[in-house]
Amino acid sequence: MAANGLSKIEHIVVVMLENRSFDQMLGFLYSDLDTTKNNISSLGHPFEGLTGNETNPDKKNKPVKVFKIQKTDKNSYFMPLGNPGEGFLNTNAQLFGTTTPDPKAKATNLGFVQNFDYILSKGRAHALPGATPNDIMGIYTPEMLPIISTLARGYAVCDHWYSSAPTETFPNRAFVAMATSQGRLGDAPAPFTAPSIYAALGKKGRSWAIYGYNGLPLALTKGSIDDIKDAPKEHFGRFSDFKAAASNGTLPNYTFLEPMWGTSGNSQHPVGDVSHGEKFLREVYYALYGSKVWEKTLLIITYDEHGGNYDHVVPPSNATPPGDVAIGENGFDFKRFGVRVPTILVSPWIAGGTVYRVPPQSTPFDHTSILATVEKKFGLSNLTDRDKAAPHVGGVLTLKKLRTDDPLKGINPPTSGQNPKLSNEPTHLDITLAQNANNLPIFDERGDVRHHHIPVFKTSQEAISFAHKRHRDYWQSRGK
Repeated sequence: MAANGLSKIEHIVVVMLENRSFDQMLGFLYSDLDTTKNNISSLGHPFEGLTGNETNPDKKNKPVKVFKIQKTDKNSYFMPLGNPGEGFLNTNAQLFGTTTPDPKAKATNLGFVQNFDYILSKGRAHALPGATPNDIMGIYTPEMLPIISTLARGYAVCDHWYSSAPTETFPNRAFVAMATSQGRLGDAPAPFTAPSIYAALGKKGRSWAIYGYNGLPLALTKGSIDDIKDAPKEHFGRFSDFKAAASNGTLPNYTFLEPMWGTSGNSQHPVGDVSHGEKFLREVYYALYGSKVWEKTLLIITYDEHGGNYDHVVPPSNATPPGDVAIGENGFDFKRFGVRVPTILVSPWIAGGTVYRVPPQSTPFDHTSILATVEKKFGLSNLTDRDKAAPHVGGVLTLKKLRTDDPLKGINPPTSGQNPKLSNEPTHLDITLAQNANNLPIFDERGDVRHHHIPVFKTSQEAISFAHKRHRDYWQSRGK
């Protein structure tokens, strides 16, 4: 794909949100723009969206049709009113109808309702009262999500971007850092030890930073990626530090943004308030738009994985394995991608109404396309066979004249206006973040590693607070 557009930028910013599928967030993006040209963008680009006739069978094999979530619905910004099934086995059930498909089986994407039914029946969904299996077929409209939808229409949307592995959060976040999960499919707290894009940038003399939202970053940082555990503190900061760097023109070459974790955060992880993520995306955009770095920045908005939410497109099975592990957990060979996730590309060098995808039969975009783009721009070698095969996104920067308009002008983020009583129990993700933080090498006054017995967390807030405190103690113990 054409790379000449990358010469126009010096900064790549990635914001990765949590656990939403493409259809759930953007499936109706272009369905009603022009009823005579269903699922065609304003530039005339075809868009792989929904028709409204897609279905999934329930446990009695009765078809359940996709439906538009209405703002007037009870708890509409908390859909699907529970946390769907995550991880490799649940994803298999959603795609193949069984947790252990035959290696030659073809996915049908017909198991979402039945799997959500199973998760609800087992009490694993942290569900709100009234949640039903059919809720997994609820789809947000552009009117419900005006920020992400306006950015998708106003710049470029990638309608064939897939998570790197058909599983949960941390393996996919590892792929966006290292182009591998080292064969892992679960959110085990042990750090990943493969070479990362951050170390590669540093060796090339390029700058990088990872920013958390209301504290130091938790998911992609010292407790998770081994080769940056001793990186100076200047590489880690809060969202306020990111905004300051953009404003004063000191933004690094590569920036990775984390949301605010926890049930009351803005990551959009089910069953949290999706409207909080809309506000976060607007904050990110306006930290960059009009700043000293805006003209030289490419913003990539994506989600780590689908989180069990419905998508109608079968993930491709032409993935290139990373090459570092022959066979991973559960006997998986990493030759198929995960489920499609929303991805939006934002830059004043991108034409509004762009639907950006690779040619048919090509290797599609996945999270390692971010690495391929960084490597192409800054002259880095690939990390694994996966990012070597991945297409970069430089070809989306097609404009010869810098745009001066602001598609988001006058568009405000929604507010749910609702405050349902959410379960305060720590989620699987909360606990994993705390366990990762517990791996930080915190030294005492004698220079010995201070070990800590991780407590039993009663609430989400306790787990996240523990993780943040461990990070603060880590920096204090280092004296930096």
